[in-house]
Amino acid sequence: MPEAALNFEAIHADFRSKIHRYLARLVGEYEAEDLTQEVFLKISRALPAFRGESKLSTWVYRIATNTAVDKLRTSSFQRTLQDGVSDDVDLDEPEIGGENVVMGEKACMLEEVFSRKERYECFLDHIKNLPANYRMAVALNELEGMAASEIAAILGLSVNVVKTRLQRGKTRLLLELKAHCNAEDWL
Repeated sequence: MPEAALNFEAIHADFRSKIHRYLARLVGEYEAEDLTQEVFLKISRALPAFRGESKLSTWVYRIATNTAVDKLRTSSFQRTLQDGVSDDVDLDEPEIGGENVVMGEKACMLEEVFSRKERYECFLDHIKNLPANYRMAVALNELEGMAASEIAAILGLSVNVVKTRLQRGKTRLLLELKAHCNAEDWL
């Protein structure tokens, strides 16, 4: 049992921030913290049964995705969306490569930092408006850097279906970005 606890601690350390970020893109920042805790509770309970038939990251993201889908389906979440609870991401201090550029830990031109921050905020504003099936695929691909085959394993879909969702989701997202953000940033 201590070995499973040690493995859980390593899994938690490796994946917590990634899962939180992923869930924030799917259900909003307002719900992400509670869902992240729920995901890691499920992981801790299921860890002894993990057989290693898939990559650990695939298994973890699959649990996170299923948890998010369950949340998206609840009537209380639908009411929360209708009531307009803010799920904005706090990007007051822009980071590049994990380092805070405002505090001077990494030299970067201020104009470039604000331009990136503005593009990123616009991207986040519009990715959350995609239908859930597109949003999950695009978030895993664009924000988590996963390939279609890994996304397929996480979502339990064929690679072709994932590629179709990515293409359609990115097309819709690009149209939104061009319509509502600085078009020159996306061309």
